[in-house]
Amino acid sequence: MNQTVTPPKPHSSVTSGKIGVLIVNLGTPDGTDYWSMRRYLGEFLSDPRVIEVNRVWWWFLLNVIILSKRPQAKGKDYETVWNKERNEGPLRTITRAQSDKLAARLGGRDARLVFDWAMRYGNPSIASRIEALKDRGCDRILLVPLYPQYAAATSATVCDAAFDALKKLRFQPVLRVAPPWPEEPAYIEAIASSIETSLAGLDFEPELVLASFHGIPKDYADKGDPYPGECEKTVRALRARLGWPEAKLKLTFQSRFGKAEWLQPYTDKTVEALAKSGVKRLAVITPGFVADCLETLEEIAGENAEIFHHNGGEQFHFIPCLNDSEPGLDVLETVIRRELAGWVDLG
Repeated sequence: MNQTVTPPKPHSSVTSGKIGVLIVNLGTPDGTDYWSMRRYLGEFLSDPRVIEVNRVWWWFLLNVIILSKRPQAKGKDYETVWNKERNEGPLRTITRAQSDKLAARLGGRDARLVFDWAMRYGNPSIASRIEALKDRGCDRILLVPLYPQYAAATSATVCDAAFDALKKLRFQPVLRVAPPWPEEPAYIEAIASSIETSLAGLDFEPELVLASFHGIPKDYADKGDPYPGECEKTVRALRARLGWPEAKLKLTFQSRFGKAEWLQPYTDKTVEALAKSGVKRLAVITPGFVADCLETLEEIAGENAEIFHHNGGEQFHFIPCLNDSEPGLDVLETVIRRELAGWVDLG
């Protein structure tokens, strides 16, 4: 008996063969108004990697108390650094420029490469950009968390968001994650050169330089987070490259939040103590940030400069981040070239 066999429906066409490079930084609110700030802070402070406390207790504290007042104060802070021309935070402006310039540098070397950028908190989200890269035919993606030093609250949470996005896809692109680069020679050279160039342009010589890194609660380090050791590696390498003693380049930690003990020494307390001890000329660099943002422009160049002057200091200089400068792009290109090995030969 003859049977009619119905052939299977053809699979929908899938564009493939491209290789995505997705750089990711922390995030920025969509605006400085109350609701934009509340959405951003709510997403950021709800992350259990960022705040490691009892979730029920924290939900109440965050939603009932913190998010009723903090958005107004942080909105005013963001107003001081906001890119009025583009109506966006500086981190979004700089991260976009980094992606565009990396594409101009490397995109022409292999037609399969597609560059994009995202924010861990806020927009554009990691999930939206992974989807966009997949739609453009990327079946392989290199994820580059823009943190030279690893911390669970930064590098790891970028991976969390990327993996959460992949869990929702039937056809998942292959994912590689670039590791941090606390002692990468190109990075150390770029930071050291930025110090030398910036100080050479001053009409005074700082008595010392602080290398200020974003802090984390001490408890996180006690549980095994390698972050403080990664920061120390960077500062030791910088001292060696500059030929400076420990007293000339000091490591400090900034941006603490809440009442818990954070990594010490604290940047603001150190700045205050140095001024009170008679130090008149001080410079600060922030090697843990690849782009200037609220924590560098408002907190260091603004608040800490004011602390220094208020307590007897006379000349304070903030050394900008590498941002989308040629040396900064050299560092990111070095990391990307290394991590694309086996997928792309960039020569």
